[in-house]
Amino acid sequence: MSQFFSNKVVAITGGSDGIGKALIEKLLPMGAKIATCARNQDKLYDLQLRHSTSPLHCVVADVSNYNDCKLFIDSTIKQFGGIDILINNAGISMRSLLKDAELDVFKKVMDINYFGTVYCTKLALDSIIERKGTIVGISSIAGYRGLPGRSGYSASKFAVNGWLEAIRTELQEDGVNVMWISPGFTRSNIRNAALNNKAQAQGETPLNESELMSPEECAGYIINAIEKRKRTLVLTFTGKQTVFLNKFFPSLADKLTRKFFFKDGKLVK
Repeated sequence: MSQFFSNKVVAITGGSDGIGKALIEKLLPMGAKIATCARNQDKLYDLQLRHSTSPLHCVVADVSNYNDCKLFIDSTIKQFGGIDILINNAGISMRSLLKDAELDVFKKVMDINYFGTVYCTKLALDSIIERKGTIVGISSIAGYRGLPGRSGYSASKFAVNGWLEAIRTELQEDGVNVMWISPGFTRSNIRNAALNNKAQAQGETPLNESELMSPEECAGYIINAIEKRKRTLVLTFTGKQTVFLNKFFPSLADKLTRKFFFKDGKLVK
């Protein structure tokens, strides 16, 4: 087993479910000291209870709130002495056509996905620079290709990608690696929690979850990419195909994307 993560302090937002939780389950046995935050107190309590003898620090926090982010980052540094790796994983999706969506949908998605990443990164930056660490953004194929019915989500992930690319360039001389990872469709709670046109959790998924990559497999790829200090990582063949087509054949990508998400003029995915 790699010793890369041994005694490294890893802060992970959104660790109560999905990819975030899978990262915690994999990194703790590798010797990492983990801090995580999420909005669901009960799930965090269960996580803490299951790893009661491990170096796991849990904080109830909503990353769209700056003060919550400050509490999470400050308490992590106080608990473990600093932060080596920050994984901005917390996120929310949405599913609604623009013509049906209330404006609050777009604000909520941007506040969590984009500003949550900005807040936590800015607050942890001094410690990460000191330790020549790593900043990770869990992005999406929607950050490369706008997806219908998820325009607010796409906007937030485009913003995350562009922001991380900018600060990667800024931090090159500081020895900090900045990377963004696009998992593609992964089995998780994100689609159940996705906002509908009224900015409420839709409570269901339009996709066949059994056919999607597991959070555990996704977490394995992310951990490997962090260790290798990669710049970007696009997972799944469909994801790579989408990025390629959108870059070199955008009109064709428009048609194929429309065909995938719509049937008889109605949004089905």
